[in-house]
Amino acid sequence: MATSGLSYRDAGVDIDAGDALVDAIKPFARRTMRPEVLAGIGGFGALCEVPAKYRQPVLVSGTDGVGTKLKLAFMLNGHDTVGIDLVAMSVNDVLVQGAEPLFFLDYFACGKLDNGVAARVVGGIARGCELAGCALIGGETAEMPGMYPEGEYDLAGFCVGVVEKSKIIDGRSIAPGDAILGLASSGAHSNGYSLIRKVMERSEPDAALARAIMEPTRIYVRPVLQLLSKLPVKGLAHITGGGITGNVPRILPAGTRAAIRAASWPRSPLFDWLQREGGIAQDEMHRVFNCGIGMVVVVAQEHAQKAAEELRDAGETVYEIGSIEAGSGEPEAIVS
Repeated sequence: MATSGLSYRDAGVDIDAGDALVDAIKPFARRTMRPEVLAGIGGFGALCEVPAKYRQPVLVSGTDGVGTKLKLAFMLNGHDTVGIDLVAMSVNDVLVQGAEPLFFLDYFACGKLDNGVAARVVGGIARGCELAGCALIGGETAEMPGMYPEGEYDLAGFCVGVVEKSKIIDGRSIAPGDAILGLASSGAHSNGYSLIRKVMERSEPDAALARAIMEPTRIYVRPVLQLLSKLPVKGLAHITGGGITGNVPRILPAGTRAAIRAASWPRSPLFDWLQREGGIAQDEMHRVFNCGIGMVVVVAQEHAQKAAEELRDAGETVYEIGSIEAGSGEPEAIVS
């Protein structure tokens, strides 16, 4: 007796659902378009010109994910904001070289496609792109039965930015006496969530802390680009995995160190709760979490007050958190 033929749907992949998701995504993507985009969602590749204002354009690329913060999104049904996290982690990385984010692509992988959840996630990605001023130009949705537990997915993002060659920020001009400004974070951003989840196993957060844990990563692009157009900035550091002590030295030249005063900015209840309930050492806190500072800006001391004013006028909360000192050996950041 002949058996009936198999279809892709029988194997767990719904092509029609994937096509429907692409149609649902298109309105989100249209809201993010830039004039340089020649072709967007739906083609095999997305086309984008380099903006005409650049005379010697240098492309800057970055890629990242959301990490185990996704585990909490699954648990708390928090699918609307992890897309903002995804965009933020890449565009903030591109920004620190002085680059304007130009376009973004996402990769969404799951075992079985739930169009409602996927649309919420991509809606967040589009919102992040709007906040960063970059175009959501394309992406990939992969439905892979058996690869992921039911109801779970993974995310990755890819950003390309552009900077004038003469305006690349690389930290080489940083010198003793320069001021270090810290821009407030919105929470833990997308780093340290494996440790956060271990703390949550010991102590259940209240509703306010749960909201703080899931608060999306702050996108610093527009205020910082505005600052770069008005004042010379010597260095920028995105405080991601590795915390303050791991990321600030990445932009320092040899023979310098960053002396950072922990008391110079207020620490939110989220970080106090994490340290208390997890019994986490102070050095470990600064090595894992941003502890309230999501972006570091290094400027000459003479420009510090004006830079802080410009950033505050653009909506940022700014603190002068330390200064650059002469050091010996490899660059380092010391929080005291």
